[in-house]
Amino acid sequence: MDITLGIMAAGIGSRFKDGCKQLTPVGPSGEVIMEYSIYDALEAGFNHVVFIIRKNLEEDFRTMIGAKLEGLCKVDYAFQDMEDLPEGFSLPAGRTKPWGTGHAVLAARKVINGPFAVINADDYYGKEAFVKIHDYLVNQEKARMDGADTDMEFCMPGFVLGNTLSDFGAVTRGVCDMDEHNFLKKIVETHHISKTADGAEAEGKKLSVSSLVSMNMWGLTPAFMKVLEEKFIEFLKNLPEGNLTEEYLLPTIIGDMLESGSARVKVLETDAHWFGLTYKEDTPLVKAALKEMTEQGVYPNPLFAKVK
Repeated sequence: MDITLGIMAAGIGSRFKDGCKQLTPVGPSGEVIMEYSIYDALEAGFNHVVFIIRKNLEEDFRTMIGAKLEGLCKVDYAFQDMEDLPEGFSLPAGRTKPWGTGHAVLAARKVINGPFAVINADDYYGKEAFVKIHDYLVNQEKARMDGADTDMEFCMPGFVLGNTLSDFGAVTRGVCDMDEHNFLKKIVETHHISKTADGAEAEGKKLSVSSLVSMNMWGLTPAFMKVLEEKFIEFLKNLPEGNLTEEYLLPTIIGDMLESGSARVKVLETDAHWFGLTYKEDTPLVKAALKEMTEQGVYPNPLFAKVK
């Protein structure tokens, strides 16, 4: 059974000015940040990697990353194309903004056939998050094969807010509102979250740094692809004429499903420290953190010298 890791790497990266941030070397031997996610995923038990990219990045991805994975796992490439639209729809004149994360996952519909996780290419999530999401996906798939109705049972690691902030600017985080069994009730998209001397705040309102937040890492089922297709048609039908920036986003789609009661999402709490390349100034800190973990033996050097 394939347990797939889908890596969303088609984003333009407007806040990271110099080049393609997804391919910025940050590891001791020039590794890019997504290679650490792949390494952690393979150790956790994932056996299939799908790169969701723009077509013009294919050669770079195959050369820089894909070649390292030969013999380690199954690898596929899916291309997010703004003109990849349902029958009867065409790209609005003047639209230059990609359609968003929901459309990115939908781009991989032909190569993902089993349980899968999706992540951002420029985020480091930590080993525990991959173990928890893998084990949940496997258990849910086993339950489904035994006759349980788990097609719309999803999961997501919940990161502690204080472990996800940048020192160099405000961030947007989806703050989790959960029930007593750690099932998600809703995600409160919270913008302009900044570190303060005693915690964090957003637009003058103090936030608890112990709150759990979504980092756009989801554990999903193959049945979700059909939902994505149907809801994308609805999205396009309801898109106001002249609106050239509205995005089809995973948190919104899943949030709507939660509100309607058509899906459940288990929040898997993790104490892992997230870091990423949100701002150019984040790069030295990311390099230092990965260097330290390598020196401590958390990761080999070079990274794929061994995979358990």
